[in-house]
Amino acid sequence: MKFNAPRGTNDILPPDSLKWQYIEQKTHQLFSNYNYQEIRTPIFEYTELFQRGIGEVTDIVEKEMYTFTDKGDRSITLRPEGTASVMRSFMENKIYGQAQPTKFYYLGPMFRYERPQSGRFRQFHQLGVEALGSNDPALDAEIISLGLRLLQDFGLNDLTLHLNSVGCSECRPAYVEKLKNYLLAHRAELCENCQQRIERNPLRVLDCKNEACQEVIAEAPKITENLCSDCADHFSDVKKYLELVEIDYFVNPLLVRGLDYYTNTAFEIKDNALGAQDTVFGGGRYNGLAEEIGGRSLPGIGFALGIERLLLSLEAKDIELPIPAGVDLYITVIGEKAKRKAFKLLDQLRNNGFRTEIDYLGRSVGSQMKSADRMQAEFTIILGEDELNKDSATIRNMKTGTEIEIKLSNLLTEMKQLVDKEDL
Repeated sequence: MKFNAPRGTNDILPPDSLKWQYIEQKTHQLFSNYNYQEIRTPIFEYTELFQRGIGEVTDIVEKEMYTFTDKGDRSITLRPEGTASVMRSFMENKIYGQAQPTKFYYLGPMFRYERPQSGRFRQFHQLGVEALGSNDPALDAEIISLGLRLLQDFGLNDLTLHLNSVGCSECRPAYVEKLKNYLLAHRAELCENCQQRIERNPLRVLDCKNEACQEVIAEAPKITENLCSDCADHFSDVKKYLELVEIDYFVNPLLVRGLDYYTNTAFEIKDNALGAQDTVFGGGRYNGLAEEIGGRSLPGIGFALGIERLLLSLEAKDIELPIPAGVDLYITVIGEKAKRKAFKLLDQLRNNGFRTEIDYLGRSVGSQMKSADRMQAEFTIILGEDELNKDSATIRNMKTGTEIEIKLSNLLTEMKQLVDKEDL
């Protein structure tokens, strides 16, 4: 029987896995500079956490979650996003007793039953940040700045920041009612999905990409014109802090994000080269999430970035990540005696930081040299009976084909110079 990876999943193979490692390493470094610390939460949680945290009438909860009953008759769900789990962990472990704000970041797989397409998978990978314990609009600007900085570090600069405020529990209900009445008046012009959303979750209509719905949405009441004074002031301050660090933004009053826990600031970063699926990452503030999942009141803000989507952006811009192309050295051996000497040398070279490989198939010298070429080795170290008799090795520059002889006692020192300078 032949087995394939399940639909919507994929294997990450070399050399692509090196790109993933590079992204993860850059993420660890940059987020640490901003004083964010890594948190690792379970891949699965009790289903109710996501029902209450994300919202029972969201597409994620209604259609996309991977949910099953375990052997203890408990409803379990593979995490579709990271924020609810981070907030649960914060509450469960009583981290609110520490100095605030608490800054976390995470990397890992998420799961949603979606139609697989470019940049969208059923198992996908996110990196994200969460800052808990402060409602300061400057923190909103920091979060946005951090996300932009990460993308810029990878060479992405043709980006647009879409910014909005979705209000709070004081002002949003009145706006939702106004929006609902407007949509009911135009119900016949909306698609079937949006007609159903009017009663259940009218804000979701603003997300619809249907052309007819877009015409209706364009004239809909704007939430930015219906904010309470506190939300309006908060939004104004966020924009001022972004301007202080010279971050351009586009106020998009239709931006509401796909999760019910968002309050106040909502944002998305769009890559102008990606077309329809142009959102690289998004996030916002979620000041009511902690109470929604049974905790004390706690403000929070964060973002999540899809690594697959990031790689698509890099590919669209022909941006090559600086990953090692192959090995530094390949040891070619002639005879069993030379192989024993080479194996000890292999260990020494690796312990000194050289990416080194050797033949394990007993192939001819010519085949070994072809293997070294396929691995893009910079240099080949040739060991045979002649070299052993002279206690030396022949070093071949694989780019130029030139060769020199080096004493084995000096090999480590000489190779450090050669690999750095390539002066053969």
